[in-house]
Order: sequence, then structure tokens, then C-alpha cells
Amino acid sequence: MKHRYGISAFIVCIILFIQLPSTYAYGESSPQDTHEILQKSLSIVEIDHEIERIGERQKQLDEQRQALSLQLQEQEGQIHTQQDRAGAVVRSYYTGERDSLLMTVLGARSFKDLFILFDYYQIIIGRDQAVLDKYQDRYRSLQQTSLQISQTHAELTQLKINLQHQRERVLALQKEVDGKVAASGDAAAMQKLMDELTIYWENIGIYEVKRYFKALAAAMQNLPQFIQEQNGGISTTGKTYTIRIGQDELNTFLRSQNPIFEDFAFEFEKDRITASGQRDQLQLSIEGHYTVENEPQNSIRFHVDKLVFNQLELPDTTRRMLEQEFDLGFYPQKILSFVKATEVSTSEGILEVKLAISF
Repeated sequence: MKHRYGISAFIVCIILFIQLPSTYAYGESSPQDTHEILQKSLSIVEIDHEIERIGERQKQLDEQRQALSLQLQEQEGQIHTQQDRAGAVVRSYYTGERDSLLMTVLGARSFKDLFILFDYYQIIIGRDQAVLDKYQDRYRSLQQTSLQISQTHAELTQLKINLQHQRERVLALQKEVDGKVAASGDAAAMQKLMDELTIYWENIGIYEVKRYFKALAAAMQNLPQFIQEQNGGISTTGKTYTIRIGQDELNTFLRSQNPIFEDFAFEFEKDRITASGQRDQLQLSIEGHYTVENEPQNSIRFHVDKLVFNQLELPDTTRRMLEQEFDLGFYPQKILSFVKATEVSTSEGILEVKLAISF
């Protein structure tokens, strides 16, 4: 009960900061300034987490690169041995040694000798082929490991650039926040509010946001079946198929999947999708769009363009993290296995997907 009271008190505190005139806020700080400070302080927290994720990924990649380097060394030793054996086999064919062996078989004086020599010939030829195949396998494996090392190196390089960028963002934001806090008239109270926001977000907020995303991702797995069951959900003109989903139909579907969506709704607008809801003292708003993706497979992928939690917009790092962790798209080939999506669009109240026969 004490924990819940603390959360409620914190939310009331934010609302007061946003709604009261500037004369009731801390000194010179206006509600807009307070809101900006809180939003930027939350961005700092989230970008710091992105820096931690980058650091963890760098550690994993470093360990992977070291393991691959050891693997490459072992493969290089193995391929040298195999290369010598393969070379001997190739030379034997080039110098005609295997032709001489074949002539010996063909020159057998009896059927009995012929069959015995032919069996030996097949064994030798089979071993030759096994040696050559093994060499080719080793060589392909060596190439694959070398390629993985190159890819790992490229990803590490990009991560270092991203890490530097995020650190610069944090420093710039922190400088802005420090300046605004100092000018607020009551720096201690403002700092306390920021600390409370951080605690609330890390202990409650992020888990609530993830709960919605997890529920959406689970529901989307069942969307193809729902579309199949709708009369007129799929239409065809020649070789082109069209899926149309109304926002009311989608919201009804989501509520049938999870009661968390009772107070949560999607809206389709021109080239934009919004989803928002409120439960208890928690407010969540998502804005995004769909695109057709073909890798790793044909799908309708949802991209989060804007994410607002309790009137505070979260940074792009949080949006990307949620996109990577939760799949909010759907796969048309689960509806019709012989088609692929070619186009997706939204208009007032309607989501439309164009499909073509996949050869």
C-alpha cells in the first residue's frame, strides 16, 4: 500500500507541475519548463540504458570474435593437412597414376581377378573423392568463419560510432537539464522530482510499457486466423489479393485476445496509425506506420515513430529497443501461403494490404 501511495503521489505531483500556473511552480520555472526537464531527464535515463546495451553487445561481440579467431587458426591448421592430401590426389590424376590403375583393372586375366581389382579401384577412387570433399568442406568452413569475423568487426566498428554518439547526446542533454534545474528557483525540489521519476520509470513504467507491447505481439500472432474468419476480409481481382482491416474490427479482435485492451484503441489515419489508452494512473500513446519487409521473410512490419508515457515522450533508443524485442507485425503467408505482401497503406479507419502471387 505504501508503494502504491508513493506512485500516486508522484503522478499527482507531475500533474500539478503541468497544470498549475508558473506562479505556483518553483520560482521561475514554468509548467512547460518543468515538463521539458522531466522529459529530458527521462531521455537521459533511457539513453544511458542504451549505452549499457551497446556495452553488453560489444562484450558479446569481442568474445565472439576471439572464439572465431581461435576457430580460424584451428581450421587453417586442418586445411593445410587436408590441402596436402587433396594435392596428392590431384597430382595422381594429372600424372596418370589413376589411369594406370584403371588399365591394370581392365587388363585382368580372369573375371575373378577383374572383380577383385575393380573393387580395389572403387575403394581407392571413393577415398580420393572423400579426401577432395573433405578439403572443400574445410575450405568453405574457413571462408564462412573469415566472413563472420569480418561481419563482427564491422558491427563492432558501427557500435563504437553509435556509442560515441549516444554519449555525446547524454552530455548535451545533461548540460541542458542542469542549466534548467539551476534556473528553476528550487533546484533541490526539482532534482527530487527527477529522481522520483527515474525510480518510478525503472520500477513501474518500463514494465507497464513492455506489458502492452508483449500483449500486442502475442495478439498479432493470431491476426491471420482472425482475418481468414472475416467475411469480405480478403478480396481478389485477377492475380491481386487485398486484405482490408477496419480499426473497429481490429480493436474488437484485440479485446478478445487480452482484457488489457479494454481501455486501449487503435486508430487508422492517412499514412499513420495511433494507439492509445489509459489504465489507472498510466497513460500510453503509440504512433507509427507499417512497411512491407522481405527480410528475413515477407511481412508487414510495424515501426514506432513516437512513444509517449504519462505525457512524457520517450527517446528513439527506447522505440528501437521495443521494436527489436517485440514483433508487432504480421505475416500474410500465414493467411494465404502462395502470396506475398507488396504494398501496405492506411486511410481513415482502414488498413489495406496488397498481395501478389508468389512464384
